[in-house]
Amino acid sequence: EVQLQASGGGLVRAGGSLRLSCVGSGFTFEDYAIGWFRQAPGKERERVSCISKHTGTSYTESVKGRFTTSSDNARKTMYLEMNDLKPEDTAVYSCAAVWGHYCPTEYTAVVWGQGTQVTVSS
Repeated sequence: EVQLQASGGGLVRAGGSLRLSCVGSGFTFEDYAIGWFRQAPGKERERVSCISKHTGTSYTESVKGRFTTSSDNARKTMYLEMNDLKPEDTAVYSCAAVWGHYCPTEYTAVVWGQGTQVTVSS
Protein backbone atom coordinates (compact mmCIF):
# COMPACT_ATOMS: atom_id res chain seq x y z
CA GLU A 1 0.00 0.00 0.00
CA VAL A 2 1.31 3.44 -0.96
CA GLN A 3 1.48 5.64 2.11
CA LEU A 4 3.00 8.78 3.57
CA GLN A 5 3.17 9.26 7.32
CA ALA A 6 3.74 12.77 8.66
CA SER A 7 4.73 13.55 12.22
CA GLY A 8 6.49 16.10 14.38
CA GLY A 9 3.91 18.81 14.89
CA GLY A 10 3.22 20.44 18.22
CA LEU A 11 2.78 23.62 20.20
CA VAL A 12 5.67 26.07 20.25
CA ARG A 13 6.18 29.71 21.13
CA ALA A 14 6.95 32.30 18.51
CA GLY A 15 10.62 32.14 17.60
CA GLY A 16 10.80 28.45 18.35
CA SER A 17 11.56 25.50 16.10
CA LEU A 18 9.99 22.24 15.04
CA ARG A 19 11.05 19.46 12.72
CA LEU A 20 8.46 17.59 10.70
CA SER A 21 9.08 14.18 9.14
CA CYS A 22 7.29 12.47 6.28
CA VAL A 23 7.98 8.75 5.84
CA GLY A 24 7.01 7.01 2.63
CA SER A 25 6.24 3.34 2.07
CA GLY A 26 4.96 1.17 -0.75
CA PHE A 27 6.62 3.12 -3.55
CA THR A 28 10.05 4.04 -4.91
CA PHE A 29 10.65 7.21 -2.92
CA GLU A 30 13.28 8.74 -5.21
CA ASP A 31 10.99 8.48 -8.25
CA TYR A 32 8.52 10.91 -6.71
CA ALA A 33 8.50 14.64 -6.10
CA ILE A 34 7.34 15.39 -2.58
CA GLY A 35 6.02 18.56 -1.07
CA TRP A 36 4.93 19.94 2.25
CA PHE A 37 1.56 21.68 2.33
CA ARG A 38 -0.26 23.55 5.06
CA GLN A 39 -3.78 24.72 5.65
CA ALA A 40 -4.78 27.22 8.30
CA PRO A 41 -8.39 27.59 9.46
CA GLY A 42 -10.39 29.56 6.93
CA LYS A 43 -7.55 29.67 4.44
CA GLU A 44 -6.70 27.77 1.31
CA ARG A 45 -4.12 25.03 1.32
CA GLU A 46 -0.72 26.20 0.18
CA ARG A 47 2.45 24.39 -0.74
CA VAL A 48 5.21 25.33 1.67
CA SER A 49 8.15 23.51 0.12
CA CYS A 50 9.00 20.87 -2.41
CA ILE A 51 11.86 18.72 -3.57
CA SER A 52 11.79 17.64 -7.21
CA LYS A 53 14.29 16.58 -9.83
CA HIS A 54 13.13 19.44 -12.05
CA THR A 55 13.33 22.38 -9.64
CA GLY A 56 15.44 21.06 -6.80
CA THR A 57 14.29 22.57 -3.53
CA SER A 58 11.72 25.34 -3.54
CA TYR A 59 9.83 27.32 -0.89
CA THR A 60 6.90 29.62 -0.69
CA GLU A 61 8.04 33.19 -0.12
CA SER A 62 6.79 33.54 3.44
CA VAL A 63 9.03 30.76 4.77
CA LYS A 64 12.23 31.43 2.85
CA GLY A 65 15.17 31.77 5.19
CA ARG A 66 13.29 30.13 8.05
CA PHE A 67 12.28 26.69 6.77
CA THR A 68 14.56 24.05 5.29
CA THR A 69 13.39 20.90 3.57
CA SER A 70 15.56 17.87 2.90
CA SER A 71 15.16 14.23 2.05
CA ASP A 72 16.85 10.96 2.89
CA ASN A 73 16.05 8.48 0.13
CA ALA A 74 17.61 5.59 2.05
CA ARG A 75 15.16 6.22 4.89
CA LYS A 76 12.35 7.22 2.51
CA THR A 77 11.91 10.31 4.63
CA MET A 78 11.44 13.98 3.86
CA TYR A 79 11.99 16.58 6.54
CA LEU A 80 10.82 20.12 7.14
CA GLU A 81 12.98 22.02 9.60
CA MET A 82 11.05 25.08 10.75
CA ASN A 83 12.89 27.83 12.60
CA ASP A 84 11.85 31.25 13.86
CA LEU A 85 8.24 30.15 13.82
CA LYS A 86 5.55 32.79 13.76
CA PRO A 87 1.88 32.66 14.81
CA GLU A 88 0.93 32.86 11.14
CA ASP A 89 2.68 29.52 10.58
CA THR A 90 -0.06 27.87 12.62
CA ALA A 91 -1.72 25.28 10.40
CA VAL A 92 -2.17 21.61 9.70
CA TYR A 93 0.88 20.45 7.78
CA SER A 94 0.72 17.54 5.33
CA CYS A 95 3.11 15.93 2.92
CA ALA A 96 2.11 14.81 -0.55
CA ALA A 97 3.80 13.12 -3.49
CA VAL A 98 3.46 12.80 -7.23
CA TRP A 99 5.41 10.55 -9.57
CA GLY A 100 7.88 12.36 -11.77
CA HIS A 101 10.11 15.40 -11.84
CA TYR A 102 7.72 18.21 -10.99
CA CYS A 103 6.49 19.43 -7.63
CA PRO A 104 3.07 18.18 -6.61
CA THR A 105 0.20 20.59 -6.47
CA GLU A 106 -2.97 20.18 -4.49
CA TYR A 107 -4.53 18.71 -7.63
CA THR A 108 -1.71 16.53 -8.99
CA ALA A 109 -0.59 14.87 -5.77
CA VAL A 110 -1.55 11.20 -5.72
CA VAL A 111 -0.41 10.30 -2.23
CA TRP A 112 -1.19 12.33 0.88
CA GLY A 113 0.01 11.86 4.40
CA GLN A 114 -2.26 12.64 7.30
CA GLY A 115 -1.84 16.13 8.68
CA THR A 116 0.13 17.12 11.72
CA GLN A 117 -0.91 20.19 13.67
CA VAL A 118 1.58 23.01 14.20
CA THR A 119 0.50 25.72 16.61
CA VAL A 120 2.64 28.77 17.27
CA SER A 121 1.70 30.95 20.23
CA SER A 122 2.60 34.61 20.41
